[in-house]
Amino acid sequence: MTNNIQPPLSYHHIPFADTGYFSPLVADFLSGRQPLRSFYEYHPVQPDFKKAMLLKAEQPLRRDILADALYHQYQHLEISEEVRANIGLLRATNTFTVCTAHQPNIFTGYLYFVYKILQTIKLAQELQREHPENHFVPVYYMGSEDADLDELGSIFLDGRKLTWNTDQTGAVGRMHTKGLETLIAQIGDSIGFAPYGPELLDILKKAYLGHDTIQEATLSLVNDLFGRFGLVVLIPDNPAFKQQLIPVMEEELFQQSAEAIVSKTIGKLAEHYKVQANPREINLFYLHANIRQRIVKEGDVWKILHTSLSFSGEELKQELYEHPERFSPNVILRGILQETILPNIAFIGGGGEVAYWLELKDLFHHHRVPYPVLLLRNSFLWVNQEQHARQRKLGITMEALFEDTGLLVNRFVHEHTNASLVLREEYAAIEKLFNALEEKARAIDVTLVATTNAERNRAVKSVGKLEHKFLRAEKKKFEWQAEQIVQLKARLFPGNTLQERKENFLPYYAQYGPAFFDHLLRALQPVTDQFCIIAEE
Repeated sequence: MTNNIQPPLSYHHIPFADTGYFSPLVADFLSGRQPLRSFYEYHPVQPDFKKAMLLKAEQPLRRDILADALYHQYQHLEISEEVRANIGLLRATNTFTVCTAHQPNIFTGYLYFVYKILQTIKLAQELQREHPENHFVPVYYMGSEDADLDELGSIFLDGRKLTWNTDQTGAVGRMHTKGLETLIAQIGDSIGFAPYGPELLDILKKAYLGHDTIQEATLSLVNDLFGRFGLVVLIPDNPAFKQQLIPVMEEELFQQSAEAIVSKTIGKLAEHYKVQANPREINLFYLHANIRQRIVKEGDVWKILHTSLSFSGEELKQELYEHPERFSPNVILRGILQETILPNIAFIGGGGEVAYWLELKDLFHHHRVPYPVLLLRNSFLWVNQEQHARQRKLGITMEALFEDTGLLVNRFVHEHTNASLVLREEYAAIEKLFNALEEKARAIDVTLVATTNAERNRAVKSVGKLEHKFLRAEKKKFEWQAEQIVQLKARLFPGNTLQERKENFLPYYAQYGPAFFDHLLRALQPVTDQFCIIAEE
């Protein structure tokens, strides 16, 4: 293991709502305010996990199928004792899971992929301490059936976008890993000389060059990174899992009940918030070989869009019962499958995921599936030693980092200049002068009042222009500091968005190794309404 001295860290917190990067829906969700409170089951900052466990315990579950399928899924991998034990524990009726879900983005995609998984691990650890009579298993539910390669096939590294060039179609999880050796070589050029770079490259090569499909490679990668914490990865693209959803899928194909139920909920949500996902008439895709296409009903025939495939009602029913794995839930039904397979009590998702889960409570009730504790994933801003030193030298507070760059520069100039850049006295003098002139104008001829006020407005505008020129001239004296602020903001908020929505975990892990995850786990608060800034001292 590489010997790498790690700097001490400090943790700073700011409410999500104060960052400016989260929607009003997220703010209202975290506060438990109406009108949103009725759209979910448990308060997201003070959840009743005990109640969630009691309700989940009443749900019929095929724990034997779950454990057997997972053992089979892992059969070609080296797995830690923690993972093996957790899979075994899933057979016990006093075991529950906490879960997060994400697509198999190549090389994990965005930083928040790591945050979601670590939060799931930390929540399972905390629940275990609080409820020692039960067992809690952290689960990463892989959205391997997603077909959006544009979203899943790129990462952002060292200020540039690396993209997997492939002409494969269908579910990304089923795609073959050929061609990824080129990207791994490019990643090596970027991180190869970092303290843990070689070790990390070996993990990537083992995953993507040693396995045939993206979902197998992602399973290997996530297992190597998080297996020591007992994280269990679940790939739902499995006949044993889809078999359990046949009643729901049959109702969806022949009665199309989800659209009416979810549309009613959306109608109420849309009165106050932007809607995240809209239901289809049929919320299932047909998944076979290299296709994942929508199922649509035309008269008495069910067609697979963009193909020549079609089924009569009897043929479709036979296909569903003989090959349930060929039916893939969309975003409206995905959560129902997840909560049917798993003894799950809590789901951790980002702002977008929370938004669409808020549409689904009535659908869960309709299918008699317990709706889990819904938690917003943790968010972090990682400020390295150099950035933290620059921030302190510039006198910028942690909260101010989230402000607009231009406002930060202006404030710095105002705080450090000796000149009076805000012309309050001058504006007051103009008002006093023109108030006196207005009185004289009214005494002479009332029609002159409008002319006087027009001149007042021109004078105020002139002073405003001078004020702007004074600030611009003063900024030149602080040109170096202004540039430092611009650079700091650009590095901490790449593309003017949150670090976690743009960057990948690779350079952080290459620098800090497994300790990167340990640092994050220490900072994590699984149930919180606070954004966390981690600063190297």
